[in-house]
Amino acid sequence: MTGIKLTLLIGQYAQKYYLKNSAKETLTETVKNYEAYLPNFIPLPHPSPRNNIWQRKNEWFKENLICVLQQKIKSLGIYNVNQ
Repeated sequence: MTGIKLTLLIGQYAQKYYLKNSAKETLTETVKNYEAYLPNFIPLPHPSPRNNIWQRKNEWFKENLICVLQQKIKSLGIYNVNQ
């Protein structure tokens, strides 16, 4: 596939597969260091209800990374985030 401008790496397995040796030891570390993988990749936790605990423990995710993700998607013209 050509012309791919952004790949969301959802979950640890996708992150390990695509990032290979540049993935951090844990999902949390990889997601926390998302800037290292921009502009082509954004690592995210799996959106499972089981991850609600992870999201509560990692408030920076919603406060920082979600905003970056929304801006990136908006800049690509994929979706109007303010709808």
